[in-house]
Amino acid sequence: MLTARADQRVLGYLGRALSLELSAVQLYSTQARLVASWGLTEAAARLRNESEEELEHANRIIERMLATGVAPSASQLRPVRLARDLSSLLQINQQFESELIELYSSAVNHCARIGDHDHRAFFEGLLEDERFHHQELLSWQVSLQPARTSAR
Repeated sequence: MLTARADQRVLGYLGRALSLELSAVQLYSTQARLVASWGLTEAAARLRNESEEELEHANRIIERMLATGVAPSASQLRPVRLARDLSSLLQINQQFESELIELYSSAVNHCARIGDHDHRAFFEGLLEDERFHHQELLSWQVSLQPARTSAR
């Protein structure tokens, strides 16, 4: 039997993070297949890459949970949200990434308050990655705007 060696709120953050990261894998994988069916092969490849990055995050969280002494368990996957065009999908993804950023920011702040520097550094790494993902999605969406405007 594993014995948890961490603050209960930290364990809660880890559990929520695992659920959200696995939800992101499901979201991006589904969207990649959807946009591939639209003939958008480059967009599909980018979304598959996002899915792989989120899976890597989930694996990091699983390793952290095991090292902390708890059995990993994602409590609930979010339903996949779809849209009729790539720009709308990217808006959905930005909202999702914002939720991850909020979770990791809260986890970092909590860990700093209780003096858990190891978990704080762990969550800071994930937070930095998600901020980067969010910025990439924003840049991607902005790059689509001139193409939509010139098509009129």
